[in-house]
Amino acid sequence: MKIKAAVAHTIGEGLKIEEIELMEPKSDEVLIKIVATGICHTDAEAIKGNGSPLPAVFGHEGAGIVEKVGSNVSTVKPGDHVVLSYSYCGECVNCLSGHQNLCERTVELNFGGKTKDGSSRLHQHDQPLSNFFGQSSFATYSIANKNNVVVVDKDVDLALLGPLGCGLQTGSGTVLNSLKPEFGSSIAIFGGGAVGLSAVMAAKIIGCRTIIVVDVHESRLELAKELGATHVLNGKEVDVVKEIKEITNGGVHYAIETTGAVPVVKQSIHALRILGTVAIVGMSGDVTLNFINDILMEGKKIVGTVQGDSIPQLLIPQLVMYYKEGKFPFDKLVSFYEFEDINKAFEDSKKGIAIKPIVRIAK
Repeated sequence: MKIKAAVAHTIGEGLKIEEIELMEPKSDEVLIKIVATGICHTDAEAIKGNGSPLPAVFGHEGAGIVEKVGSNVSTVKPGDHVVLSYSYCGECVNCLSGHQNLCERTVELNFGGKTKDGSSRLHQHDQPLSNFFGQSSFATYSIANKNNVVVVDKDVDLALLGPLGCGLQTGSGTVLNSLKPEFGSSIAIFGGGAVGLSAVMAAKIIGCRTIIVVDVHESRLELAKELGATHVLNGKEVDVVKEIKEITNGGVHYAIETTGAVPVVKQSIHALRILGTVAIVGMSGDVTLNFINDILMEGKKIVGTVQGDSIPQLLIPQLVMYYKEGKFPFDKLVSFYEFEDINKAFEDSKKGIAIKPIVRIAK
């Protein structure tokens, strides 16, 4: 079938909305009419060449309505409202032990440009286009493996829900699934973007007594307070580690680093109290530490967390429930854009104008 998609042809250039060909779903796949798709930092990195091979159709926070299912699909049916998340095989040791986010085929299935069976579903002028995260949801329609698809309630605005498939799942899941802070404990969240602010909401849900957010944008710090932060710090204006240790009388029990900035990674470690744990979520480069002083002698732990250590089919419906109960008001992070304005949405995200842009695709 012919569809419209935002195609990335050349590294660093803007996306072009063009007509492409989408093949029919195979036996374990689902055809989804995309209603809206969130824009994530991972998409921006992919456009720079750090994703699936070009030319490609990116987008990995899709939400839409099921139109057709393959013969081996029983988990969803036509008419279902769904959120699309990351791709995993469902067969390796990690998948079978409940760690689909660390699937042994993660890189291949999400960034390799092909579907699970190694073929292409997207073509333009008889040439294949790379797939992204098993969904390529910057398009009017998407083909996804049944593992990517999560059924959600129909009584919530579907256009809002796409970011639950990656960014918001990552932040909230890091708290709820990975760190699991004790009731009354303290946590510092470095970075007030969509990932960091979703972690704030999760920390409030779980009952953290002290929730500290560090960022350099005052507007994001104000929003963090509205969402549940007990303290906010502007990293350009204060000695962050000193302030955190004063607030908590020695350091936080837990920290989440979302920025990927090397100096901030170090701050997140130094701000921990003895026996504290930091989850590294942001994409960072080389970081130099003194392991004796920074880690060993204080019994600290550094953990890497991908996709919030989440099983999408379990966490995403839970987050929707929290949203309906008023406990996870992620709509406050969202700015909507029309499909034809997708490049502006990326620019506004880069400038910090939009925390979580969502592109409306279905008219």
